[in-house]
Amino acid sequence: MALTDLVNTLGSDLLRRHGQRVHKLAIHAGFTCPNRDGSKGRGGCSFCNNVSFAPGARGDPADDGVGDIPPAPGPIQETIAKPIPEQIAAGRAVVQRRTGARRYLAYFQAYTNTYDDVTRLARLYRQALAEPDVIGLSVGTRPDCCPDPVLDLLARLRGEGHEVWLELGLQSAFDQTLARVNRGHGFADYRRAVRAARLRGIPVCTHLIVGLPGEGRVAALGSLERVLALGTDGLKLHPLHVVRRTPLAQTWRRGEYHPLALEEYLGIAADLIERTPAHLVFHRLTGTASREILLAPDWCAKKWIVLNGIERELRRRGSRQGCYADRPMAAAVERLSRCDRRDCA
Repeated sequence: MALTDLVNTLGSDLLRRHGQRVHKLAIHAGFTCPNRDGSKGRGGCSFCNNVSFAPGARGDPADDGVGDIPPAPGPIQETIAKPIPEQIAAGRAVVQRRTGARRYLAYFQAYTNTYDDVTRLARLYRQALAEPDVIGLSVGTRPDCCPDPVLDLLARLRGEGHEVWLELGLQSAFDQTLARVNRGHGFADYRRAVRAARLRGIPVCTHLIVGLPGEGRVAALGSLERVLALGTDGLKLHPLHVVRRTPLAQTWRRGEYHPLALEEYLGIAADLIERTPAHLVFHRLTGTASREILLAPDWCAKKWIVLNGIERELRRRGSRQGCYADRPMAAAVERLSRCDRRDCA
């Protein structure tokens, strides 16, 4: 039995709908972030180092588990973006050699990919869509960077027949956690963005980080409940990992932050999968960082150990995605309101 027999993954969903393998090609389009350039803050989120997810950072242009985490403190531009057709060509060559896929989603991944003038956004998005084997877009952004003109653009592209996903980096549904990691937005921003996207028929994929400071199983269940109550079409899960050149790295060195153990993450991920309705699409179940920048936990460098572990845990439980989708989670949220420690779970 494979993991895809237990979880509705993006790869299997695309295969069913398009009749062939479709692979994401990650693109760095030269954007920045309002939590870096001073409009919301400077320095970015406490856990952020853009090298941990920027295309090509590990010689890997495909979306295969590189973390969707915003950029690190430092210069606004870590690298100069190559032309989009050139990035797609490089990614295509690698993916065809590895997986044989011949159709692609252009994944605007690095930084905040709706944070610019809508005219420039339209030009960049259409450059990617002009490639004959690119069938659509996946656009990663923050919940506070989804103005109506940009959502109208994405809806228009979808109306032209392109596959379009809006990926919202929520990370946690609790404002105290978002403030703790200097995220620069709150859950209300996410609520507004989701409602506006869904009014336009734009599929939403919500990113959640498991193991943020002060959070454990209870918080993860609470975030999932709040996200599902608003409505989402996809989810990305990944564990928080400590990487170089971040404020979190300093906190970890002082012994003030302790990352999740592998077995903790496997158990929480299985809990979330069981409570997620079967029709929702999991775009990701873990996230990795290269050994050159990863400080802790070391298992976050080993994607397949984590994925195989999630499959093994689901099989051990005799469960699968959606098997407990009707199980109430309100008690977990109530407990969270009275407890702000990760070990309260």
